[in-house]
Amino acid sequence: MKRSRFSEEQIIGILKKHEAGVSVGDLCRKHGVSDASIYNWKARFGGMDVSEARRPEGAGGREHAPEAASGRRHARQCRVEGPCGKEMVTPAAKRKAVARLKEGFGMSERRACKAIGCCRMTVRYQTSRPDDREFRERMKAIAQEGRRFGYRRLLVMLRREGLVVNHKKLFRLYREEKLAVRRRGGRKRAIGTRAPMLVPLRPDERWSLDFVSDQLTDGRRFRILAVVDDCTRECLALIVDTSLSGMRVARELDRLITERGRPRMIVSDNVLSAERNGACSQGLSIRQHALAA
Repeated sequence: MKRSRFSEEQIIGILKKHEAGVSVGDLCRKHGVSDASIYNWKARFGGMDVSEARRPEGAGGREHAPEAASGRRHARQCRVEGPCGKEMVTPAAKRKAVARLKEGFGMSERRACKAIGCCRMTVRYQTSRPDDREFRERMKAIAQEGRRFGYRRLLVMLRREGLVVNHKKLFRLYREEKLAVRRRGGRKRAIGTRAPMLVPLRPDERWSLDFVSDQLTDGRRFRILAVVDDCTRECLALIVDTSLSGMRVARELDRLITERGRPRMIVSDNVLSAERNGACSQGLSIRQHALAA
């Protein structure tokens, strides 16, 4: 895995400056990083000290993903795999990536194909499909007249005009021209009756999670995660930060469970989020439900 040029101490120091009021743009210009790096660091190291950051990943954190192949890693450094290292799947995207490597980095076709894991025959392939320009123009004209017409309605109207086309080909052209109609969402209706929530009789029987937000005098907004015991009405934790990611919530819940023990259930916004009656592991179950909430 590519090692970051910043150590854990430096990353936490940068995040402390952001908490003190330094804007993300100023930090990016000073340290030569992107704003996405700042937010990724915040999701991973937010609210942590240096000692906690140096803790092994096996003690409650996720293990790192295996290292990618050397050619694919080089392609990711050249930024041909899209944001967040998303893998290309379509032949057109692979041809575009090979062309960019050849023009921007002076690579040969063989080396560029090897870097992104693409076959040279795919790059050299020349399509034999007809242009269908007149058909496309007529399809777009009908779609402009009827904004809510789907591809099935367009197929019927085109056949009425004497244009014979296969429905699968029409659907492909329909998507290429980006004529898809946005589906209207129906009114949500409650299904069945909700079971009444029982009143907890003992401490640590049910915890409630809730997010509140406010803003400082300079306009910066911050969020607060409140964890309350529903039986004793004791506030177990108040986590304050400008943004609280799912990783941060899972980490704080793991810390709280280590200190107080595991509750029977956790609810969020009066909706049952996790039952504590199962035999599943403590950290993994809490982390999954926190990330899903």
